[in-house]
Amino acid sequence: MLERIDTFCLRVRDVERASEWYQKNLGLKETFRDDGYRILSVGNSSVPITIEEGEPSKSKHQNYPIFFTSAIAETYETFKSRDVEVSELQRDEVNTFFDLYDIDGNRMQVCFWE
Repeated sequence: MLERIDTFCLRVRDVERASEWYQKNLGLKETFRDDGYRILSVGNSSVPITIEEGEPSKSKHQNYPIFFTSAIAETYETFKSRDVEVSELQRDEVNTFFDLYDIDGNRMQVCFWE
């Protein structure tokens, strides 16, 4: 049956502009390109992000990827210095995390846990 998650898709208005933004600001690497979509690798993860040209979700309850980093404070400050829209750094009983938003308003999250 199901073997793995293959990718996580996000809709963007301009796939070329968005791909450049993801590479410059989040450090992702474009590994495949075709008409209307790009595949971007995330660090050493086997699950990429696929950005597809279309109308981004306006829902506050949209699905979103959660990235992991062992350097949460440094990652947070790096994104802020690059003018990436981020929420406040938050902590709960298990995680330290923050939300970030791409140029089309797509929500993502970055977390750290031990």
